[in-house]
Amino acid sequence: MDSPHGAAVKAEHFGLKGPRGWAFRGIGLDAAPGSLIAVEGPSGSGRTCLLLALTGRMKPTEGHAEIGRHRLPKKMAAVRRIAALGPVPGVNDLDQSLTVAEQLREGALLQRHYGAPIRSLLRSRSERRATAAARIAAALDAAGLDLATLPKGERTTVRDLERLESVRLSVAIALLGSPQLLALDDLDIKLSDTERTEVWALLRSIAARGTTVLAVCSEAPADAVLLRTGPQEDGAAPETKPSTGAAGTPKITWGTGAKEGAAAGRDADADAKAETKPAPKAEAEPEAKKDSAAKKKAAETGPAIATENDADDTGNADDTGNDDNDDDTKGADDALAEAGRA
Repeated sequence: MDSPHGAAVKAEHFGLKGPRGWAFRGIGLDAAPGSLIAVEGPSGSGRTCLLLALTGRMKPTEGHAEIGRHRLPKKMAAVRRIAALGPVPGVNDLDQSLTVAEQLREGALLQRHYGAPIRSLLRSRSERRATAAARIAAALDAAGLDLATLPKGERTTVRDLERLESVRLSVAIALLGSPQLLALDDLDIKLSDTERTEVWALLRSIAARGTTVLAVCSEAPADAVLLRTGPQEDGAAPETKPSTGAAGTPKITWGTGAKEGAAAGRDADADAKAETKPAPKAEAEPEAKKDSAAKKKAAETGPAIATENDADDTGNADDTGNDDNDDDTKGADDALAEAGRA
């Protein structure tokens, strides 16, 4: 597998605001291609939103970022083509019912359909299978996953993998497309100290091959380009510009996290509720007066005309979600039929 030249990651006053307030804001970053970037912060401080925004999956609200030659938020689709997601819970979870081989073949098939150049579709079936097998072997090697060490080899189901093995498998699938940026979320969850050391060693090796790595974690290694979210330890307001530490230390950026945004969201909800309180009921008019007024109005305006409620014309959002599931199922079947044994 050819080592791609990683994407430089730059951001200035980068922020994203949601229904409950700011998920993050004031982010500044300048990381060279092939860097190991660690997003450090407490849970709920906007770390995952920042990861998804920098990979073109969420649209930022303020500021801008540049991933390689592509500027966000205008070039989100272009950024998605060069940025691959490793394990991101709730976004690209592995299919627990598939075997490891099936999961890899499905990833290779999807990459061939959506990421490979059009000329590759003109190759013979045997040549396509050989290319897919070579990509899978190279990705497994880069991710440090040896199928022979699994309980049932390539036939091991995903649900039977250990946490570290699952991370390696997700990384291997992400590397099938030779991305310029690899992003991982919640890297150190459910890992022992020894396993965390192994994962960071893996990410360093991927960065050394030329791929820029962006990893969300609760505690970053000392040699990573550090990007922090959430309030500072001393309780002071977060900085909105990068600060440079002593010689040899990485550049650190503080960003406003989701805790502040949640408070803003609660205030906004309270204001909205105050505005929507029902008005006090007016005193009831005497029945005789109401009947007289109603008869007078009917005589002047004629019979009332009923109107239809058009609120349901927008349809049900579920109607648009089934086609994608059908395509994914068909893709998995094709992967098993065409890709062959890894």
